[in-house]
Amino acid sequence: MIYRPRCIEQTVKRFLNAFPVVGITGPRQSGKSTLLIHLLKDFQYVTFDDEKNIQFFEDDPASFLEKYSKKVIFDEVQRVPKLFQAIKLLVDKNRSSYGNFVLTGSTQFAFLKSASESLAGRIGLISLLPFQYHEMPKSLVEESIFKGSYPELVLRDYLESSLWYSSYVNTYLQKDLRALANIGDIRDFRRFVQLLAAQVSQVLDMTHYARNIGVSVPTIKRWLSILEASYILFLVPPYFNNMGKRIIKSPKIYFYDTGLVSYLTGIETFNQYDKGPLAGPLFENYVISEIYKRELHLATDAQLYYFRTQDQAEIDLIVDRKNKQEWIEIKKSSSIKPSMLRHLKMYAKEEDSSYLIYQGKEDLHKGIKILPLEKYLSYDSQVNKAHEA
Repeated sequence: MIYRPRCIEQTVKRFLNAFPVVGITGPRQSGKSTLLIHLLKDFQYVTFDDEKNIQFFEDDPASFLEKYSKKVIFDEVQRVPKLFQAIKLLVDKNRSSYGNFVLTGSTQFAFLKSASESLAGRIGLISLLPFQYHEMPKSLVEESIFKGSYPELVLRDYLESSLWYSSYVNTYLQKDLRALANIGDIRDFRRFVQLLAAQVSQVLDMTHYARNIGVSVPTIKRWLSILEASYILFLVPPYFNNMGKRIIKSPKIYFYDTGLVSYLTGIETFNQYDKGPLAGPLFENYVISEIYKRELHLATDAQLYYFRTQDQAEIDLIVDRKNKQEWIEIKKSSSIKPSMLRHLKMYAKEEDSSYLIYQGKEDLHKGIKILPLEKYLSYDSQVNKAHEA
C-alpha cells in the first residue's frame, strides 16, 4: 500500500532525540505501525499482536531482551505489561542513550498505567490520529468531512466504507472493550455510542443518557472514560478563568473520526450529510477534530475549550496557547451574516486572534479573520512559531 507522509514525522524525530523511550498511542488503524516502519528503517519491529512474540518474552525474557535491546519498535506493548519494567532497567544502565525504544498502543488505560509506573521521566508520549487535512488526497477532502480519514479507507477511495466501519466497531466491542473493562450489556453500550454520535458537538448531559438507556450516571461516566481511552471520542471543556469551574462544568462531545459518526447515524452519501439534521454539528466536529489532530501531531501542548455565558452566548472553540489564544467560530455556511461575528466581537480579547471558519471566501472584518477551512488549516507555520516561542 502507498505510504502517504505524515505531519507527525518531525515530532517523532524530536522525541527520539529527547527521550530514551518514545510512546505512541492512537486508535487502531490510525497508521502507527506503518508510520514507524517507514520512518525508522534501521529499527527492528516486534508486534505483540503475534502471540509467538508474547510467548518468547514470557518463556525467556533474558534472551528476548538480549535480542531486542537497542533500536526496536514494540507494537501493542500493553499486551506485555512486564516489558515496561524490563525496558526501564535497560534504560537506566545507559541514561545517556536516547531513542532506542519506541512503544505503541491502541488504548490509553493499560499503556499509560504501565508507562507511568515504570518509565516516568524516561518516556515521551505522542498521539497519532487518522489522516489530518494536509495528509489527505485533495480529491477526497470534501468526502472526508462525512466519510472520515482512517488511512486504509482513504487509500482505497472509501471502497465499502460502511462495511469497514461495521467491522471496526465489532472488533472494538469484542476485542478492545474486553481488555479495557467489564462493560456488562454490550447492547446498552453500543446504544450509548450511537446516542452520542447523534449528539456530536453538543453539551454532554449524562443524566439524559442514563435515563434513556436505563443505567446509572456513574456507569455513563465509566463508559465515557473507556471511549476516551480507546480514542473513540474526546471532550472539550468550557472555558473559565476559574480553573475549578472548567473541571465541574459540562464538556461538549466530539468524535475523533467523523466517518464513524456517519456510520452510527446512517449517513452514507454527501446529500444525506449536506441536507440532513447533522450537517452543522458534523461540520463543526470535523473542524474541531482537525484542529485537535494538528495540535497533537505537532505536540504543541495547546488546550481546547468552548465558551458559553449564562445567557447562552457561545463561541465554538478557544485554542489556548498559554501566552495567546485563538477564538474560533465555526459555520458550515458559505455566506456571512453579521450575527456570526457578534460573539467574537463581544468576548474575544484584542490581543488574541479571532477567526470565523466557514466555506466561503477569505475576508477580514474589524480584526476578525474570515477564512475558508483549508486556509485556516494552512496556518501550520503559525502553530509551529507559537510552539517554538
